[in-house]
Formats: sequence, C-alpha cells, structure tokens
Amino acid sequence: MTLSSIYADFGAHEASGVSPAYERLASAVSRDDELLALLGRLPLAKRQPNLLFGVVRLLGGPVEDPGAFRDHVLANWPAIEAEIRVRATQTNEAGRCAVLLPVLAALPQPLALLEVGASAGLCLYPDRYAYRYGDLVLGAGEPVLECAVTGVTPPDRLPEVVWRAGLDLNPLDVTDAADVAWLDALIWPEHTHRRVRLRVAAAVAAADPPLLVRGDLVDDLPALAARAPAGATLVVFHTSVLYQVPAPRRQAFADVVRGLPGHWIANEAPEVLPYDALPEPTGGALHNVLALDGTPLAWTRSHGQAIDWFG
Repeated sequence: MTLSSIYADFGAHEASGVSPAYERLASAVSRDDELLALLGRLPLAKRQPNLLFGVVRLLGGPVEDPGAFRDHVLANWPAIEAEIRVRATQTNEAGRCAVLLPVLAALPQPLALLEVGASAGLCLYPDRYAYRYGDLVLGAGEPVLECAVTGVTPPDRLPEVVWRAGLDLNPLDVTDAADVAWLDALIWPEHTHRRVRLRVAAAVAAADPPLLVRGDLVDDLPALAARAPAGATLVVFHTSVLYQVPAPRRQAFADVVRGLPGHWIANEAPEVLPYDALPEPTGGALHNVLALDGTPLAWTRSHGQAIDWFG
C-alpha cells in the first residue's frame, strides 16, 4: 500500500462521516507530493495520519483548512518531525468500555483486568463508568458512555474488578498535564464530547491510579499476568492496538496470551487478527471485530459508539 493510498483510505473510510476536518486533510495529503516526500523519510510506523494530525494539533497548528495545514507543516517541519519521532498514537478512548462490557459482565466474577497497549489505562475502569444502551442506563455518575446495540441484550450489571494493570511501551500518566495534553491532541477536532469524556475519565483514573508497567506485549506479558490475584478471572484485553505491531509479533503475542489462564478479549480491525469467516458489517464505516478467546462475536465502532452482535 503506497503512502498516498494510506492517506486516501484513511479519509475515505476512517474519517468519512466521523471527522470532516480529517477527511479533508487526509484527502489533500494523499495528493500532495511535497508532504508525501517529507512523510516518506520517516520510519514506516511514524507515517500514519493520526500521528501527523495529532502532533500538529499538539503544537497548535491548524487542522481545519488543508491549505493552512499544508503551509504550517512545510514551515514548521523540523519541529513537527522531531515530535513525530518521539510520539506514538496512544488514543485512550474510555468509550470503548461500552463494547467490552457485554463480554466482561458475562465472565466469571470477580475480574483481574490486564490491558495490553494501555496508554494511560482509562479502559481499565469499566466498573467505574456509567453506560447508556438505548433506554437502558447502567451504573451511576460520570462519564456516561453511550452505545447503540443490535443483536444482543445489553448487560444488566457492571463487572466486579478486583485488580487492574496495564502494559505499554510508553505508559502515560493521567496525573501529568503534558501526558493528558497528548491524549487530548489525539482526539479528532470535532469530537468535543470525547474531549469532555477524556477529562472526566482521567479524573476517575487519577483518583485510583492503575498499575501501569513499561514493557513489551510478548516478552513482559506473562510476568505481569502472574501478578493477578488468585481467585479472580484474568482477562487480557486490547482495543485498536495491534495494528501498530508487526504481523509476526502479533502472532507471537497471540501464542503467549492463549497460553495464559483466564480469557482474551480482542477488539481490533479485521485485517489485524484474521478470522475464518466474518459477516459483512452494516454501513460503510470502519469497524473493529470484538472477539473472545479467538472467536469473533461482534462488529464494533472504533470509539465504542456502537456494537452489532453476530456471535
């Protein structure tokens, strides 16, 4: 896949109908030889649209108008490039807990949660958030995570979590303003509700910070999993993380996690973890596949806003 087609595909599928600003930017970048040449000098993992757009936002650049964006990037490329090289896309969307909840609530309780690619660990608090599935409201307080559900009855209880830990190459600290600013910059421009949700979820996590360990998802997972308390169901999970991991390493991770006690929940794009057969998703928007122990169960939207159960 060429760099041009990566940006064109991002605009046409990921950003379409979700972020008009990023749809415009991605389309413009895909046709801009000068910008593509600059991006082409970066390591492969650093060329992705979300990373470029997030860094420009973090540094105060314009992302609404493609022309102004282009001028800003060309004029400030050394600073932008330096930031891109030390950053990674670590979107920590608490809303994804809404699509994990039907699986988490159905597992033997209590749970010991271990998130791979945890970022700041906001998805480690599914028991502390409130949810709205259509007319059903579950839990109390803020944030309230809204999710459209088809094909399955929403859960009627919150999970009981007795241990929570995260593994990440670069854990972020919700009590650090600079780390929260990066999480904010990764939220797409029009998504004011997600920005508000980030702040509220970060306050929940900061009141009882999770155990976050800097480490590799293959080499360091068994040791962290061994720290889970006896008598709790270990649940290793990840959402929109493995696309950043080379394919051979993904397979090594899958082999390791299958060898652990407990359960494995994956919520990733369909090409990231291949499954034998999947029904067609409804609509043209980008979807992830929610799977339990390697069995696909549902299509989900990337920020947790919808779940379409087929399992």
